[in-house]
Amino acid sequence: MAGAGVADEEHDYSVFALPPEDVNQRLKAVMKGLRSDFGGPEFEPHITVVGIIRLTKSDALQKFNSACEGLKSFTAQVDSVATGTFFYQCVFLRLHTTPEVMSTAEKINDCFGYKNSTPYMPHLSLLYGDLTDEEKKKAQEKAEVFDENIGSLTFQISRLALYKIDTDWEKVAECSLVLPLLH
Repeated sequence: MAGAGVADEEHDYSVFALPPEDVNQRLKAVMKGLRSDFGGPEFEPHITVVGIIRLTKSDALQKFNSACEGLKSFTAQVDSVATGTFFYQCVFLRLHTTPEVMSTAEKINDCFGYKNSTPYMPHLSLLYGDLTDEEKKKAQEKAEVFDENIGSLTFQISRLALYKIDTDWEKVAECSLVLPLLH
C-alpha cells in the first residue's frame, strides 16, 4: 500500500501469561538442560493465552489494554509433564483447566476476537522441537530429573504480556493483574 505508515502495518501478536520470577528461574534451568540434551530454540517461559493473531500495533495494544481491565490474578496448577505432536508442544507442562484459567483465557480471547479451532489447552512449553516419540519420552523423564517437582508446581499468574512474534519475540506491553480479594 503506497503511503501507508509503518504504524499501520499488521504483525503477528500473541498474549502470554507469565510465571512469577522464582518459578521462571526454575523453568529456565529445566529448559536449558533439555535444550543441551535435545536441541531446540531458546524461548521465554510462558503460557499462551491468545495464539497468533494478525493486527496493527495500535489495535493490538488497544485490545490488550481492554483485555487486562479488571482481570484478577489466578493460580496455575501443573497436572503433569506431557508430550505433544507439534514442534511448539514437544514437551510441556499441562495445566489444570480450572474455571479461573478457562474464564480468564475466554475473556482475553473475546477481547481480541480470537477464535481457536481447537479447545483451549493451557500449557507451558519446556522444549520446542521435532523429536521422535522415544526422544520425547526421554525428554519428558529428563525434565523431572532436572526438577523433581516440576510436574506438580502451583504458582500465581499475576502478569500478562503482549508479544509481537513475527520473527524474534518482542514484548510490546505488560500488565499486572489485580490480586483477588481474600474473604
